[in-house]
Amino acid sequence: MAKDMRSWIGQLENAGLLARIKKPVDPRTQMGALLWQARDCALLFENLAGFPNWRSLGQAPGDVSLAPPAFECSRDQMVPEFVRRTERLGTTRTVKTGPVKEKIVIRDEVDITKMPIHQAGVRDGGPFIGSGLMITKNPETDKRNMSFHRLQMKGPRKTGILLYPRHAWNNYQMYEAQDQPMPVAILIGHHPMYYFAAATTTQYGVDELEIASALLQEEVELVKCETVDLEVPAHAEIVIEGEIPPKVREKEGPFSEFQDYYLTGSGMNPIVNIKAVTMRHDAIFKNVQNGTEVEGCVYHKIPMSAQILRRVRTVGGFADVKNVLVLPGIFGVAVQMNPRYYGEAKNVLLSVLSSEYQHPKVAIAVDEDVDIFNYAEILWAMSTRVNPQEDLVVIPGSKIHAMDPSCPEFGAPGAPGWHRIGGKVLIDATKPPECDPNRRFEFERLRPMGWETMRLEDFLPENSPPLRFKPKVPGLRG
Repeated sequence: MAKDMRSWIGQLENAGLLARIKKPVDPRTQMGALLWQARDCALLFENLAGFPNWRSLGQAPGDVSLAPPAFECSRDQMVPEFVRRTERLGTTRTVKTGPVKEKIVIRDEVDITKMPIHQAGVRDGGPFIGSGLMITKNPETDKRNMSFHRLQMKGPRKTGILLYPRHAWNNYQMYEAQDQPMPVAILIGHHPMYYFAAATTTQYGVDELEIASALLQEEVELVKCETVDLEVPAHAEIVIEGEIPPKVREKEGPFSEFQDYYLTGSGMNPIVNIKAVTMRHDAIFKNVQNGTEVEGCVYHKIPMSAQILRRVRTVGGFADVKNVLVLPGIFGVAVQMNPRYYGEAKNVLLSVLSSEYQHPKVAIAVDEDVDIFNYAEILWAMSTRVNPQEDLVVIPGSKIHAMDPSCPEFGAPGAPGWHRIGGKVLIDATKPPECDPNRRFEFERLRPMGWETMRLEDFLPENSPPLRFKPKVPGLRG
């Protein structure tokens, strides 16, 4: 059986990580607040006010700590496991039909306003599809691309779209140069591996559906679209087919973006004219809450962390890098490593800041004794292991991610040349390296007597409240 959103729901429920919401919830005015508060479990809404016969899934996963079940591994092994699975691309296969073809709605019968598309933020320009993965093709090579794009509902058969200057934008520019519309297919609702794949930045021309196959560890079945020459996953919940017309721009935004601000990317952006919708007969709508440290961020943090880990492991004679985690806001990266030589951490951090991702502007190196999933630990390392005079390097005049509001903007969204310029900083918060063992020993962290064997849970009365603070200590049972 193919892995899809329904198998993922079952996996979350079996793990006690899913709550079914049976009280009525309005997707436009109430759902966003509930998703924003749900950091410990996914929510399956089963009673959507104004949208009979619809259900909606969100915050699945809503935190990095909820994603390991998708990889069937521990939290600390999740990013290395992503790297391992994607050493080779997977495969796709076109089949005649699939669950996403159970219901087909064409042209004038299409009305996306009847879908439970939620409004994520107070100042959003209306409901946005934040869970749409858009598939396009390079018109010259026929290579597929699948990527995240926000889609502002503008009517029954039209959305706005922000095309960030990456691969889908490159494809669109080719169509626009020929004065031709770009065919698109937007899948809504599938196994999280499709979302991780779509957020993976790779070489132009790599098919993200083959990355999804590698992550799923199974072949991805595709079906042909009804009205455009594209293929889409057969086991998706919903697919929207349409075209992005050339040289058409309309006001789009604002939208609750991943860095926790509204205004970035808003302006005169392209539109999508919808031609068809195919779906399961009882389709579950996927709503993704955006902002910092919610579902929209999780889909970007894990593949970004994995791609950067893959890169930095090759630095300077293969540095001893243990793990990588993208930090809140997506513009910072923590690298967990054992430095062997003086200056090695800085070499690794320079590699982070020049990776295939444009997001990182702050790169921090810490030792293996620092839990990078605990942001307080990272701050502690910066406070106690950094000499600003020696361990902090600022690189001015760098090209910065176009959605970073802290830096000056050049050009405008929807136009060629849109970018930002600012500084980047690397912070070496590691201990002295292994080549200087005496100095390194001075930074050994204190541990309480008995820390290797004693557990507080063994001494508490039965039915005691769960412990809120459980320090992660190497060697401690549990």
